[in-house]
Amino acid sequence: MSNSPFKAGELLSQIEIPKDLREKFDVEQLPEVCDELRDFIIDVVSQKGGHFGASLGVVELTVALHYAFNTPEDRLVWDVGHQAYGHKILTGRRVNFHTNRKYKGISGFPKIKESAYDTFGVGHSSTSISAALGMAVASASKGDHDRQHVAVIGDGAMTAGLAFEGLNHAGVEKSNLLVVLNDNCMSIDPNVGALKDYLTDITTSHTYNKVKDEVWHLLGKMSKFGPSAREIVQKVEQSIKSTLLKDSNLFESLNFRYFGPIDGHDVIHLTKVLEDLRDIPGPKILHCVTQKGKGYAPAEAGSPTKWHAPGIFNKDTGEIIKVSPNSPQPPKYQDVFGHTIVELAEKNPKIMGVTPAMPSGSSLNIMMKAMPDRAFDVGIAEQHAVTFSAGLATQGMIPYCNIYSSFMQRAYDQVIHDVAIQELPVVFCLDRAGVAGADGPTHHGAYDIAFMRCIPNLVVSAPMNEEELRNLMYTAQLEEVKLPFVIRYPRGEGVMPEWKTPMKKVKIGTGRKVISGSDVAILTIGHIGNEAVSAVQTLKKKGISAAVYDLRFVKPLDEVLLHEVFGKFDHIITVEDGCIQGGMGSAVLEFMADHGYNAKVQRLGMPDRVVEHGSQPELWAECGYDAEAISVAAEKLVSKQSDSHAGMAG
Repeated sequence: MSNSPFKAGELLSQIEIPKDLREKFDVEQLPEVCDELRDFIIDVVSQKGGHFGASLGVVELTVALHYAFNTPEDRLVWDVGHQAYGHKILTGRRVNFHTNRKYKGISGFPKIKESAYDTFGVGHSSTSISAALGMAVASASKGDHDRQHVAVIGDGAMTAGLAFEGLNHAGVEKSNLLVVLNDNCMSIDPNVGALKDYLTDITTSHTYNKVKDEVWHLLGKMSKFGPSAREIVQKVEQSIKSTLLKDSNLFESLNFRYFGPIDGHDVIHLTKVLEDLRDIPGPKILHCVTQKGKGYAPAEAGSPTKWHAPGIFNKDTGEIIKVSPNSPQPPKYQDVFGHTIVELAEKNPKIMGVTPAMPSGSSLNIMMKAMPDRAFDVGIAEQHAVTFSAGLATQGMIPYCNIYSSFMQRAYDQVIHDVAIQELPVVFCLDRAGVAGADGPTHHGAYDIAFMRCIPNLVVSAPMNEEELRNLMYTAQLEEVKLPFVIRYPRGEGVMPEWKTPMKKVKIGTGRKVISGSDVAILTIGHIGNEAVSAVQTLKKKGISAAVYDLRFVKPLDEVLLHEVFGKFDHIITVEDGCIQGGMGSAVLEFMADHGYNAKVQRLGMPDRVVEHGSQPELWAECGYDAEAISVAAEKLVSKQSDSHAGMAG
């Protein structure tokens, strides 16, 4: 039945759904199933790309969970979803797995609409405990006390406030909830903070673990001795933890039964433990120690950050395959940010860098290496990152808070309450603004223009190229700029191979005319303006003269420029790589209405629907604002104008 170009092993090929795993194989066969599942992931990801290390690290855990629990009747909730490739393969998507993260293919993250086994859609971290608790409470309210609810969360995701909020609530409920803590000391970059140190202390306490084995043995016999034995075991455990770890267990202080740490790569033992825990009521946490990249030697020996999503690689040698261009290529915007902030900080001692767990993704790691005392990875904690930055600003510092656009959604209140209202000069660098490519809707930076431009005291800008990014970063730290300053820019490369230009001040609230024209005006904001420039060349061949204006700022708007545009053009197109509802085009329409102009304005941008995954060019085309779509829209506007004039003449 398979049309997949990738062949599964003898056992894996018999598994279409987890029921097959449970019914066709004995526990002793699970290690071989794991080997075949790991090989299949390596085969596909090495040729097709995708998230890699995280999924290899939970192969045994994935198999054990689907074997021990009656999924999908029992609810399994994955946190973030980077690690869910094995889950997808075991739940009916093996044949289509090669389309993972490809345009019109399956999603790289669990997704409710894709499978009944994906009980909750994810992509951002730390949601699993709250979601699974909600499911558990709902089951209890319906009288369904046998259904199990499992949240699988990494130690990186556990650092976020939402995870602790979920734990705190779950501790006072008596719901069937198991939290599996997948502890590998990593999120994408190495984890930071006190919780990481705490988990390491638990994991490496040899005395505690030796005695703990005896507790496990006793726990396995518990059913033979009735309910009183459960109380005895619990008291024994608490005594061991308090004495040998020298303080109370963090999780048990939240009313969770804590079990572990155990080897997350021993699938047979892991399965038996999960089966035991299935019979223990109430909130429980199982601490599993795993290794990212497990079972693939180059990933085990190499950098976990490098092997998080390595791209295409030679599975036999571990060599990551990169195409060598014939000419100099533009840099990634994130790298322009990373090098430029160091350049600025060398001259301005007030500048500091802040990022919530994305030093590599944002390239703040360049500053962290050059100036470790002035650059901070605060963990998966966007709210804290913003308020921490606000605190720095109150003391005269100039924090550059680099957060992915979609992650900034999690810290919106802090932007308003802690920064904007107090007029603190925090610089927000929003990476991954616009469509984010293969990561899909959870990672598209669709909404930041709309949700930022409505906040008082905020400057909101977007560079069209690398030079403009450097100039905006330079401007934001100048003494006379005393307001919070947003700079949004996309994932991927810019357009200037020779990008390291001298930095100069940009007058806040000013745009620029990029190309002169007479038939139609195209107003753009940010990198997508380069698509408009390409469209102009196509239109020129068709005899249409189009002007391009780079607004550069959506707040404050360049009203002088807009008066010029509305005074000269009857037909105007706005183009933005962001949601069309409330975005830059809406701001232009507001200006037109406020000043009594009456032009025909067509807005191009992300439509009012969830945009799925694909490459950026594929999604620009789908959403109707790539170069071709812009030229088509302009041609239609001009032809309508011509038809109108012809009708009047007739």
